[in-house]
Amino acid sequence: MNLHQFRFVQEAVRRNLNLTETARVLHTSQPGVSKAILELEEELGIELFVRHGKRLKRVTEPGQQALASIEIIMREVANLRRIGEQFSKQDAGTLSIATTHTQARYFLPEPVAQLRRQFPRVQVVLHQGVPEQVVRMLRDDVADIGIATEALAEHDDLVSLPCYDWQHLMVVPAEHPLAAVERPALEQLAAHPLVLYHRTVAGRTRIDAAFERAHLAPQVALEAIDSDVIKTYVRLGLGVGIVAELALRDEPSDSGLVARPLGHLFGRNVTRIAFKRGAYLRHFVHAFTAMLSPRLTPALVARALAGQGSDYEL
Repeated sequence: MNLHQFRFVQEAVRRNLNLTETARVLHTSQPGVSKAILELEEELGIELFVRHGKRLKRVTEPGQQALASIEIIMREVANLRRIGEQFSKQDAGTLSIATTHTQARYFLPEPVAQLRRQFPRVQVVLHQGVPEQVVRMLRDDVADIGIATEALAEHDDLVSLPCYDWQHLMVVPAEHPLAAVERPALEQLAAHPLVLYHRTVAGRTRIDAAFERAHLAPQVALEAIDSDVIKTYVRLGLGVGIVAELALRDEPSDSGLVARPLGHLFGRNVTRIAFKRGAYLRHFVHAFTAMLSPRLTPALVARALAGQGSDYEL
């Protein structure tokens, strides 16, 4: 047996047993993938998959157990590579971050700049997506770190820690009727079309839950995953915007927008940082997490990765 066979099995499961797609992702041929899996099954003496003709239909019970071992082996192989990079290149390498647009645009610029000043030989790669895409990139070893508000705490194969908390803000043009309201009520928001985040990002679940509890059905004029897009359409008069407070932090005073806090309506949200469980983190990755939050010390992150807790008091 060899690592290629393990990788083929692992990727086949990730691609919903589609061997054509598996071969495409791994830059090989579909017959080559099928042959490698069959050879591994023959060597192990078990069938990893139930087949219908040449198609894989599902993972067998022994296949599930073998897959768990393969996941551990492949994770440790990735850790070995990181250890080699750590000691052969010293403070050099690539830091890959999977995150949402709001975090990439408003939260990460200063920590990334600080990292580059301290570790000039480290290249930073930002992958932007919705929270579930962030999760997949961590699982697939595309990213070392994931940062998002939604989804990261829901997966047992990830270790996530709170990074910072924040509230939503109402944002309207200066001439809008709600611009004069210091503490908007849910009923006032529901009386206007809303421009807000897509249901998968930036604490949207809290917003929906608050309206539902109040038995209100607001009119949603536009949904977006991008805070800048929301602000643009608010300026055009499409409706009342609801954005993360981070997105208004550097807004110029002459932008024509008025912001009001909505924490009294929607509560506080927690943005989390996540790692693949069992991952080996290089020195500059630990340094970067501490730049994101003073609470994220190397010792705390190491304890979390070792299974000794995944939270602390914000």
